[in-house]
Parts: sequence; structure tokens; C-alpha cells
Amino acid sequence: MKFVKLHGLGNDYVYVDCFAESPPADPAALAPRISDRHTGVGGDGLILVEPSSRAAARMRMFNADGSESEMCGNGVRCVAHLVVARGHAPAGAVTIETGRGVLTVLVRPTGRRRSQVRVEMGEPLLEAAAIPVTGVGAGRVVEAACEPLGPREPWWEACGLDPRMTCVSMGNPHAVLYCRDVAAVPLEEIGPRIERHPSFPRRVNVHFVEVLARDHVRMRTWERGSGITLACGTGASAVCVAGVLTGRTDGQLAADLPGGRLDLAWSGTGPVSMTGPAEEVFEGIWYGD
Repeated sequence: MKFVKLHGLGNDYVYVDCFAESPPADPAALAPRISDRHTGVGGDGLILVEPSSRAAARMRMFNADGSESEMCGNGVRCVAHLVVARGHAPAGAVTIETGRGVLTVLVRPTGRRRSQVRVEMGEPLLEAAAIPVTGVGAGRVVEAACEPLGPREPWWEACGLDPRMTCVSMGNPHAVLYCRDVAAVPLEEIGPRIERHPSFPRRVNVHFVEVLARDHVRMRTWERGSGITLACGTGASAVCVAGVLTGRTDGQLAADLPGGRLDLAWSGTGPVSMTGPAEEVFEGIWYGD
């Protein structure tokens, strides 16, 4: 099976162009094997780029643990780049079918194997049941007490944590927490604890955010099913929404992630816009068993 390795700000996946290749028989079982950074290709998961009757292509995303996810912002940028680079659609406005619905993506090639891509991410879902999150009432979850954190720990003081969460769905669930210093958060310990807390029936992506200015934040992510990642496009979109809802930041926002910067925009209603790079790394052949 031929594959292409691409990344968006270091959020890397193994992509299979199913216009040219037969899709794997069991992608959920393949994802952990091909994603392994020692015995496989290495990546945060597996993404299939398939023909669609509703759009230029369909994206199916499997996390590194084999679970299927609804949406990935960095992933959809890479899918759109691949669709254009392989000649399945012309550059410009491209439609991609995702678990979130059909998204419109603007692809501007900046080289033979890279593009700058703007994605209309869709409207955020803000009601607790739609995210979903339980035990916080029926309305919006804005600066709610974060039970999944558990009792106060020394690291709260070290990072200047505000122990209240704002929850947003961008087609997949996100919990956003603010602190003074994201580098001081023991993300490898607290991330999985929040991800799998019973408050989140479908688990959750966890983001810690440091506000640098009203139009600029720094963030770190624990991604559901993949762990610590260098970037999360849906997460940055959720952080933009959370900043507007809490009054901490404006609707035009630059988000610095460990892998680089994403530019976000949200007016308080309607869809979130996200702009960032997509880049091919290498091609190869997966031999399987």
C-alpha cells in the first residue's frame, strides 16, 4: 500500500490516497501499527483520502490508538493539499467531506509539496449535550468548575492555573483551561486524566492556554487518542471560541503551538476560520504482514 507522510505544524499523519490505492480492510487495526514511531511509519494517526459523492474528497481519520475521530483541523488542511497536489481538484476553493460535514477549504500552493490552507471549520457547538459533557447543566460550559482536575495540586500554583474549563465542540470535543505558564503544566500526567474522565462520554481533547495579548496566545494540547501533539487545528479553533466566550481574547487570534502558528478568526457567531500550512514529508510503501 502506497502512503504519503504529511504534517501541519508537526501534527503528522500517514495518508493513503484512496483515489489511487485500495483502502485498507481494517483501518482501525492498521492505525496503531503504521503510527508506531519505532516499528511503523510514525505519526499521530492514519488518514484516508477517499472519493466522495458530496465533495471533492472524503477524509476518514484514525487516531494512533485506532479510534476513529470526527475531525482534525491540521489533517483536513493536509487532505486538501494532497487532493490538489495529486490533481483530484484544482487549487482554490476545495470541498472536503468530514465527520463534521462538508467543509470549504482554500488551498494556495506555496511549493511543489506544500500549501498554505484556510479552512472554514464550521460553527462551534456550545451546548453541553452537543459537546458532549455531563454534570455541568444544560447550557453553555463557560468557565465551569473543572471536576476532572481533581483536588488542588502543587502544579496549579506553579503554572498559575485557573481551575475552570470552557468546553467547545468543533465536531469533536474540547476542554480549554487557562494558566499563566503553559510550560509548567504536567500535561503528560493531567492530559490523560481529563481525556478519560466520566464527564466526557466521548472523551475529550485538552488544551492549556497562556494569554500573551488579546490577539495572541500560547497553547499546549493533549489530543484524544494520540496524546501530546505539536499542533491541533480544531483545538486552536476551540481556543479562539473560548477566548471570545470568556472575554479573554478577541475574535482575531494568533495561536502559538509547539509546532508553529495558526491564525484564527471567529466573530462570535457563524463558522470559525483557521489558516496554516500543510507539507508533504515523504512517500513510501507499507508492506503489512
